Amino acid sequence: MSMSKSADAPHRLETKLGIVIPGDDLGEINDKLAGHGVLEINGRFTAVKRGILSEKEKVVSVEPIHSKYTPRPSDLVIGYIEGCTNNIWFVDIGAPFNAILPMSLGPSKAEFGGARSVIDIGEAIICRVQEVEETHSSVVSMKGMGLRKINSGIVEQLPPHLIGRIIGKGGKSLSKLKSNSECRIVVADNGRIWVDGDISGISKVRYTISNLANENFGGEN
Repeated sequence: MSMSKSADAPHRLETKLGIVIPGDDLGEINDKLAGHGVLEINGRFTAVKRGILSEKEKVVSVEPIHSKYTPRPSDLVIGYIEGCTNNIWFVDIGAPFNAILPMSLGPSKAEFGGARSVIDIGEAIICRVQEVEETHSSVVSMKGMGLRKINSGIVEQLPPHLIGRIIGKGGKSLSKLKSNSECRIVVADNGRIWVDGDISGISKVRYTISNLANENFGGEN
């Protein structure tokens, strides 16, 4: 799959080691059943959770990956749309509970019932945590500079506690990585990283991120 600036659905690039992410097509339903993290759409299964694909006794599920993020007000996060109602989107930001994005805080308004025409299930967004309740559920907003739907590039993942290492003191490491790769890079507080550029530049950034992850897990992905 291409990783050029014009690529569609950037977050669909990660399929290594059986890992799937929201929006990934998991195949035809046939005689199987949808389990946790899986949605039936037009006769096919679609992943609505990031995790490891699993099939047991004809039930297709997505097993969640460890390392949860704890949201805080004003955090910049990258999320995946997992579902929606007429005027609310439900966003996976890597926290124990999905965040909600009300239509009033979205990128644009739509006619009643037209939320999916603005942001569809499986798409990735850059947003900001507006408030966090006592239960740790949160509300996010796309009102602000740089907040948008992601239409190009890729989204990578690091454990949230490692993002400081890719940013570096005073942002020096991140600035150097941007310069060396000639990529646009947004590092979110929930450990997700948007990288947009040409194939060679994106490969350089992915290599750096992979090395950080391997150091953290002792060489395991």
